[in-house]
Amino acid sequence: MSGNQWGPPPGQQYPPQQPQQPWQQGPGYGGTPPPARPPGPGFPGQPFPGPYHGPGQPQQQFGWGAAPGGPRPPKKKGRGPLIAVLVILGVLLIGGTALKAISSALKHASSPTSEPSVTTTYSPTQPTEPTEAPSTRGEPTTTQSTTQPTRPTASRQTTTNTPTTKPGPSDSDLVVKNALYKAGVMSSVHCRESSARPATAAGARANYKNLLGCLNKAWAPMVAKAGGRFRAPHVITFSGSVSSPCGTHMDSNPPFFCGTNDTIYMNLTEDMGNYNRYSQSYQKIWARMWMLHQMAHEYGHHVQNNMGILQAYSRIRYDRPNYAMELQDSRRLELQASCFSDIFIGANKNSYPVTGQAQYQWRWLIGHTTDLNNDHGDANNHQYWALRGYNARDPRACITWSASAAKVQ
Repeated sequence: MSGNQWGPPPGQQYPPQQPQQPWQQGPGYGGTPPPARPPGPGFPGQPFPGPYHGPGQPQQQFGWGAAPGGPRPPKKKGRGPLIAVLVILGVLLIGGTALKAISSALKHASSPTSEPSVTTTYSPTQPTEPTEAPSTRGEPTTTQSTTQPTRPTASRQTTTNTPTTKPGPSDSDLVVKNALYKAGVMSSVHCRESSARPATAAGARANYKNLLGCLNKAWAPMVAKAGGRFRAPHVITFSGSVSSPCGTHMDSNPPFFCGTNDTIYMNLTEDMGNYNRYSQSYQKIWARMWMLHQMAHEYGHHVQNNMGILQAYSRIRYDRPNYAMELQDSRRLELQASCFSDIFIGANKNSYPVTGQAQYQWRWLIGHTTDLNNDHGDANNHQYWALRGYNARDPRACITWSASAAKVQ
């Protein structure tokens, strides 16, 4: 159902796969020959979801360094008394007549009170930020600083200012215990089917536009109840080929969802072809129901993307040791998207309406699917999860991730 062309992450090589086949959906009841190219949900292309990477590592920060030249060196001690002594000694060599004066000068230079004690402030062993005022008595300030008790400010700052980062939910919790599962029962938004018919491109687009508005209105409060920030997806229609961040697709493949740009790609060629292929009214109803289910399913992938399920799935599958387990993860993802699809259909079955022949055709199509590549779930399991969503109208009924392997075959 998801035609999401997720390629493998860079550097990852997987065994070459056979060309992916879409899910095949037969026509309605009554023995009418099936269409030449039966429609159906598909997940074509490489099986591994590439665009949904975890957060990248932050780039290296080239921050600001020290000022040019480094920190300014401390000033050296003054040398005034020593110069005075040398000068006096020179005078002494010239003549001995001033012996008394020289003796007096030497005595004056050795006095501890003759020089200001502030010179000791610039000693290399002195703290750069003194906590006490310099001494005015000539006593060394280093003595005061060493005897001063040190305040335990560093340890207090470390304890107070260290940010505590609360770990986010694990990938397992995102898929098994997602907050969306506690959002409760979806209320009807009284969605009504568009009066336009997909016989033409304009009629098909009118249906897509109408459905998108209904789906946004229905899922926005559910995401809000789960504590998420709702965003509406984009919808692009295509015939022929279409290019997307998830690859180039042909209209021979089903619609698909690309999580990289959060966009649903609806296949005009398929939906118009289904509607116009047969003249019987019940088969036209079948084509309309299939169109409803397809778009609601792709929207289910958008909901998974909105709530982190799709990204967690990508990381979980990336770590699987073998391809068989990867396929099982893909089936869990796809069956949940169908379950989400039918939550919406079940909530709005009376207004759309999905009653009478429409309900018959819907019941038929959810139970007649062919999973050729074993990546979407077989017909019985698809019907099982579709009915769970339809009847419960509650995301809690769609936790495929904790279901037994037999329920996701």
